[in-house]
Amino acid sequence: MKRTLSKILVGLSVIACSQSLFAETRLTLSSWMPSQHPMAAEMIFPWAKEVAEVTEGRVTVDILAKSLGHPKIHYDIARDGLADITYSAHGYTPGRFLLTKVAEFPFSGNSAEAQSVAYWRVYNKYLAKANEHKDVKLLGLFTHGPGAVHNSKHPIEKTSDFEGLKLRVGGGVVNQVATSVGAVPLLKPASKAYELLSHGVADGTMNPPDALVGFNIVDMVKNTTVVPGGFYNISFFLVMNKDRWNEISPEDQAAIESISGEAFAKRCGKVWDRIAQEGLDAAKANGNTITYADDAFVADLKAKTAHIENEWVAEASARGVDGAAALAELRAIANSYTPE
Repeated sequence: MKRTLSKILVGLSVIACSQSLFAETRLTLSSWMPSQHPMAAEMIFPWAKEVAEVTEGRVTVDILAKSLGHPKIHYDIARDGLADITYSAHGYTPGRFLLTKVAEFPFSGNSAEAQSVAYWRVYNKYLAKANEHKDVKLLGLFTHGPGAVHNSKHPIEKTSDFEGLKLRVGGGVVNQVATSVGAVPLLKPASKAYELLSHGVADGTMNPPDALVGFNIVDMVKNTTVVPGGFYNISFFLVMNKDRWNEISPEDQAAIESISGEAFAKRCGKVWDRIAQEGLDAAKANGNTITYADDAFVADLKAKTAHIENEWVAEASARGVDGAAALAELRAIANSYTPE
């Protein structure tokens, strides 16, 4: 009887220990955006909070009080386990990611939600096999709204108006677009826009209109130019350390994935679309000049930037990816998608 009871107690102890392994996993997230910016406050932070909700408290995400470094090293911060989860823009590390440019070309869509959803679907269908995120667990991809140009010098009504303007850019395709139209690109994170403009280092910035409010620059850049489908876009990632991901139970992994991927793309896109309109409204209320590119401007811009897309398609093909098909499908989804 004693021996049987002893076995039962040992068995219960083993079960309790095994359950405790998954009782609570505390993850850390490094955020480089100002905490009040919508990207942090309305996209990343709510997702982190929801992780605890969908896993019934078994997995929680703690936002670190201070960023662990420049946005350009945040992929490596997650890869190396300095923080468990990070996010950033692929273009902040030039030359490292090629296929993610599929979401960054001009004239790809007028809605961040539509384009982000299209991006996630196209990535998984065409690009995932190239394994560019092999070092981490990829939780999400998204884009901001159609990229615009804001500057302090003069309205931009034709491509020659770009000549010599020093513009903050986020890297990737936008850097190539700026160079192709004669601007001088300054590769810096979006969070540096106010500093660059206030010190006269930059004449303007290439951002969606939300930046006018989000980075408090509406009084510095009195001229905004909008192009149908966008001058460009930016590809963002949300990633996690692979070892930490593998410590999570399959049940909780599935729960986290249910709020990541396409669901996360929708979350981010909805916010970007709303704040882009708020930025345009603020610019108009401030008396700023808003220029909408006409057909001649768009045609010239397409002619000057076509080589960027063609070169990328060739590079993607060299990696075994049908870039032309991926880009065409992304645009088709983005243009037919109805925001929910």
